[in-house]
Amino acid sequence: MRFHLTRFALATGFALTEHSRNRFAMVLVTLFVPLWTTLAYLAMPDTPAPMRLRATGETLAPHGNELTEISGALNAVTLITGFMMFAATFSGNRFDRRLAMAGFPRAHLVLAKVTALALISAAVAAYATAVTCLAWTPRQPLLLAAALFCAGLTYGALGVGFGSVLRREVEGMFAIVMTSIIDLALQNPVTSSGADNPVMRYLPSYGAMQASTAAGFSTSPVPCHLAIQLAWFAGAALIALVGFRRSTRSTLPVKTQPPDPEPGNGGFPLPAPRRTAAPSASVSDTETP
Repeated sequence: MRFHLTRFALATGFALTEHSRNRFAMVLVTLFVPLWTTLAYLAMPDTPAPMRLRATGETLAPHGNELTEISGALNAVTLITGFMMFAATFSGNRFDRRLAMAGFPRAHLVLAKVTALALISAAVAAYATAVTCLAWTPRQPLLLAAALFCAGLTYGALGVGFGSVLRREVEGMFAIVMTSIIDLALQNPVTSSGADNPVMRYLPSYGAMQASTAAGFSTSPVPCHLAIQLAWFAGAALIALVGFRRSTRSTLPVKTQPPDPEPGNGGFPLPAPRRTAAPSASVSDTETP
């Protein structure tokens, strides 16, 4: 048990150290979250936006700026966690491969990444919830934080998968940004007339969007939609696990084993004796007088 705890603590230290070196991500957490949510709250009109919340079956009419701020908080959390996990995985692939080839257990490396992801998602979700509560008070702040946390977990796992599979950094960044924008823009009834379409339930952050909307404008708990979001996280984590295993596999050629000794020989087979060249037929064995 002590061996596993030591390896897990060491791998977690490696993962957190890698994240702490990403100063750009720290700037994003500090500035992007309040900037994006505040602009969404101030720029959007506060006219009511009638909608039907599928999570509870209620018909609500929240203010458009408050609903957009929730969508903006989700967008900020998913982008930051996805970016941080992608950057750490992309830059640490070679280091993880060397550790795995040196005999470091892959299970401990995976658990360390999950732990780092959970800590990052919790910190960013709590920060985004606090910023949201400065402008207006959601009816269920803890549920809002839980929805943001689950969405961060999902996109963080997607970031690990992108970092393990994609070969260029710009590809991963584009994939994370476009996935988050398309995912959340289609679910916001202020910006999308098809937000009530049944197809929306198949988007990656559907559970988090329903839960966060219920947290803002309803008093009904929605544990089922949090479970839906955790199911998305489990699927994304499985994809990330496959990509991580692929990126840390050994690329060295397989060594061929020497042939087994022949039975009854008592050792390795002896090389065959060299054959002397036969005398040429054009040379006579005796001299003619």
